[in-house]
Amino acid sequence: MHQSKLMSEWLLETARALGAPGGSVFRAVAGYGKHGRLHEETFFELGADLPVQVEFVLEPTRANQLLGVITAERISLPYVRYVVECGNTLPQD
Repeated sequence: MHQSKLMSEWLLETARALGAPGGSVFRAVAGYGKHGRLHEETFFELGADLPVQVEFVLEPTRANQLLGVITAERISLPYVRYVVECGNTLPQD
């Protein structure tokens, strides 16, 4: 949570305010992190403690802006940054 919002919601809103063209949130069915503790969905625990991935495809300048805001807010989040190529197989009208 950050500013009384889910972290994923705060990240989406912040990225949109910075002009990011889009973002997505994905919830995992199961996963574990650096501590090795398995988090998984069961009938009795319907996803309260599951990993969530927030993804943006951004130009480097905009990515740096977003990471700067996150750092300024004193939020500790792991992130992955890589080069992607975007396109479309059909011409756009």
